[in-house]
Amino acid sequence: MSWNPADDPQPGDKHACDAIETVIVPRARDLGSFEVRRALPSAQRQMVGPFIFFDQMGPSEFLLGSGMDVRPHPHIGLSTVTYLFDGEIMHRDSLGTELPIRPGELNWMTAGRGIVHSERTAQELRTTGSKLFGIQSWVALSGKDEETTPGFVHYEAGRMPVLDGDGKTVRLIAGSILGASSPVKTSSPMFYADVVLRAGSMVPLDPDYDERAIYTVSGEVEISGDMFPPGQLLVFRPGDRITIRARSDARFMMLGGEPMDGPRFIWWNFVSSREDRIEQAKADWKAARFDTVPGDETEFIPLPEPPPPPVRYP
Repeated sequence: MSWNPADDPQPGDKHACDAIETVIVPRARDLGSFEVRRALPSAQRQMVGPFIFFDQMGPSEFLLGSGMDVRPHPHIGLSTVTYLFDGEIMHRDSLGTELPIRPGELNWMTAGRGIVHSERTAQELRTTGSKLFGIQSWVALSGKDEETTPGFVHYEAGRMPVLDGDGKTVRLIAGSILGASSPVKTSSPMFYADVVLRAGSMVPLDPDYDERAIYTVSGEVEISGDMFPPGQLLVFRPGDRITIRARSDARFMMLGGEPMDGPRFIWWNFVSSREDRIEQAKADWKAARFDTVPGDETEFIPLPEPPPPPVRYP
């Protein structure tokens, strides 16, 4: 996903749960064919572990003949992580990858020193109508991997570890949590999971990592007596063992990891520990020095003008 303009998220209401450091309520932004809610980065919290960008896409329903059209655009210094609850996206990139992503599957694209990709609704789905609902996130790469060779890995739904029982289903997307580990290779210690709870059931979130959060997708959850509706990013303080209980049937994402190995600059679709590297990427895209996307060479997203300065996190 390219960094499209979106309003800053707003802090949540005052709450009594001392374990929660920040409540972020993303604002919805209509991008024409679909809606996004951006939780990270925000004025209240810029990163959670390596997660530097976190968008909820949809839920949206496309009319006949329409669909998602994110034209080719570049990335450096991060991995893009696409995870769908509903719908389908056709991914193409400058490595020659052409692959649909569907619910429960995972696309893990590592930009490293530079990659270009596009995300579109397939033509056959435009003739029948389609839906879109999912999460697009960016994971900043550690210093040792920022300039690594670009790569793309697709994981079928069946390859993700699933913890079932007591009214909960936890699908581990990346990293390690609750005694399970994902096959996804990550650049730094982290965790990312899709959690579904039946009403009245619960799941723990142990203090194994310094930076932890959940993003509520559907239903209502309770934490230490406080209730939280869908569409909120709840960032926890380090050191506390958290229990999340479902007040109704609920779904949320667990995410986090260890703090990054230094600050990161973010500008448009570029992430780096060095501001001069961001400037180089801007110049390279403007001068068409990035590789093109086979099968999607005729369009691209131009460099934003006038360019704002890079933002440094933290």
